[in-house]
Amino acid sequence: MFNALYFRTFITLVETGSFTRTAQRLEMTQPGVSQHVRKLENYLDKTLLERKGRSFTLTESGRRAYDYALKLFAEHEQFRHGLDDDSLDSGECRIASPGSVGLMFYPFILGQQQMHPNLTVNYSFAFNHEIVNDLLEGRYDIGIVTEAVNHPDLTCTLWHKEPLCLVVPADFAGNTLSDLMGIGFLNYYDGINHANTLLRTNYPGEFRSMTHFRYQGFTNEVSMVLDAVARGLGFTVVSLLVLETSPWQRQVKALTLPHAVNEELYLLRRRDSVLPKRYEKLLEGFCKQRIQERTPLIPE
Repeated sequence: MFNALYFRTFITLVETGSFTRTAQRLEMTQPGVSQHVRKLENYLDKTLLERKGRSFTLTESGRRAYDYALKLFAEHEQFRHGLDDDSLDSGECRIASPGSVGLMFYPFILGQQQMHPNLTVNYSFAFNHEIVNDLLEGRYDIGIVTEAVNHPDLTCTLWHKEPLCLVVPADFAGNTLSDLMGIGFLNYYDGINHANTLLRTNYPGEFRSMTHFRYQGFTNEVSMVLDAVARGLGFTVVSLLVLETSPWQRQVKALTLPHAVNEELYLLRRRDSVLPKRYEKLLEGFCKQRIQERTPLIPE
């Protein structure tokens, strides 16, 4: 029968190199240590040690058993910490968000994992409707969406705000609505909605609808839309998160506008769920970092 205690004794024996020191460390008798090793050898049906008087060397099976035992107990500790809902720095987090959020939130989480090895995160980049379905089916514990969701089985709360940026090619010299109409609009998921909100607020006397703009193309990957802008193919409206993480930052620029408009991000979770405290630390930590790092691209 499998007995984890036998593996623990075997690990200690290999690490100390002595039956006597193993017995002292585990507060056992030396015959008890020998008995555990024999029972482990019987269970595996392999010889683990080559005994030479009071010393020993590991057989090939013994080396493999030792490696397996280390992995076994490491996974056990990770699992045990994962059951602790009060732990801030250990356990599993299952999160889904649009790419515009994940471009910066996911690297932030990776940094937390580097500092806290017992923290694991499963992160999915998805569209709003996919996130809602995944939450309802239990694939994720929290979802971040760009629109408020009204569903009887979900709670939806405002989590964070990010400035929207009107992004044009770096050599673009205009700033009027007519100038923007001249180069056309590059769309992505949420692009039309963001552009409508930002342009209506900043060009109230002129702007009517995005249908008046020449349509220059669409991509379902928001991080790639700035590649098209950098090539001079048009303008777009994205969150500051997207602009700050873009490899095309130097080939584009955000126009300075009189009125700031924010993208509102909402936190979704199942109504019957109780989230471990580690989620709260990740979510609040990211928001605080964003406030500290906020660049002066967009006037407050």
